[in-house]
Amino acid sequence: MKKLIIFALLAFAGWNYYQKNITTPASVVAAPQSVTTQPAQSFTCDGRQHCSQMRSRAEAEYFVRHCPNTKMDGDHDGVPCENDSRF
Repeated sequence: MKKLIIFALLAFAGWNYYQKNITTPASVVAAPQSVTTQPAQSFTCDGRQHCSQMRSRAEAEYFVRHCPNTKMDGDHDGVPCENDSRF
């Protein structure tokens, strides 16, 4: 009986080690996805309406999505300041 308990404990320990160190088959491994974290932006609607008044494309996108009466998306495709060479 003692030998059975020792064998079971060794088998359990071996299985745990195997599970922690097993390599995943290539068919399961997905391509690494790049995660881009952007710094928290704190834009507020302050009456600006034109691309020339924006400091970044992110700011212009925020204004187009969240602020009224903007004049930055002439073709209404959701992309502001398309012709602004600064961005």
